[in-house]
Amino acid sequence: MKSIRNLLSFIIAAVALSLLTACGGGSDKALLPNVSGKAGEIIVVINKGDWEGTLGNEIRGLLASDCPFLPQREPLYTLVSVPPSAFTNIFQIHRNILIVNIDSKVTEPGVIYKSNQWAQPQCVVLINAPESEKAGELLNDNSSTILNAFEQAERDRVISNCKQYEASSIRPAVNKVFGGSPYFPTGYNLKKQTDDFFWIGYDTQYTIQGVFVYRYPVEGNDLTLDNIISRRNEMLKNNVPGMFENTYMTTAEAVTPNLEYIKYKNREFAQVRGFWEVHNDYMGGPFISHSFYSRDGKEVIVLEAFVYAPKYDKRNYLRQVESIIYSFQWEDEQEKR
Repeated sequence: MKSIRNLLSFIIAAVALSLLTACGGGSDKALLPNVSGKAGEIIVVINKGDWEGTLGNEIRGLLASDCPFLPQREPLYTLVSVPPSAFTNIFQIHRNILIVNIDSKVTEPGVIYKSNQWAQPQCVVLINAPESEKAGELLNDNSSTILNAFEQAERDRVISNCKQYEASSIRPAVNKVFGGSPYFPTGYNLKKQTDDFFWIGYDTQYTIQGVFVYRYPVEGNDLTLDNIISRRNEMLKNNVPGMFENTYMTTAEAVTPNLEYIKYKNREFAQVRGFWEVHNDYMGGPFISHSFYSRDGKEVIVLEAFVYAPKYDKRNYLRQVESIIYSFQWEDEQEKR
């Protein structure tokens, strides 16, 4: 019985492989259903033995490791394992799918990436290998690309929704001051506006998702971590007061923020992840900021996303608002409405 089940698994995986490598028809894509599943969730199609063994541990180590700079432990992605024999229509329309096809007949091992295979907007990654050890090798060799594929897919879905359901009055106001703007979805409101600082937020009874957009003159060594944090603390002290006297938002010092230089869609910026807190109060949470030069090179522009959600996990809240700042475009690059 076990050999029959394995044979069936290989046949189903081979069918999945043929679908992934086939050329997609133009008109058929328009008929695809919308994706299912929760944000931050990935279906992993893999044999039970491999999922419970070394290969499964390697997959979890990549996709379910701790999400950085969150106050409580949360995985990067929530993984749901499905054996190939159970990979039916109900799972095929999921938003994110990783298929691990292990078959001794595989002659060209590799990793294949597909968009909108069975639904849209969908991200499918196939690892095709003759044995489990080779699958693990492919996973490790392509770890950054695999992780980026799912991350970009999640980000693109948020940005698409921001553009489709845009709070249309915010972007023109930000454009006017900074020469460019992210896209903000319905529900976000302009809470504060000065000559060099905007505060845009979406508040519910128990959560706050916020974006700051601010600027300051270039003085040299502007995109170092020390300078970014120093400028951040100065801007927030002046513009983001707390609920009580002598309280204001600042950078938490207990954990040193992380700096990374990123190039994304022809834009280069310094990305900082860290924790914010309110001086003389107990509020706090994660933030991520993008700092880059204005087009004339005379100013540093900063986009910052932050979350306050003391009653809830924060991964998805932060990923949503982080995607908003990734949507930034200079005014002459933006879509016309």
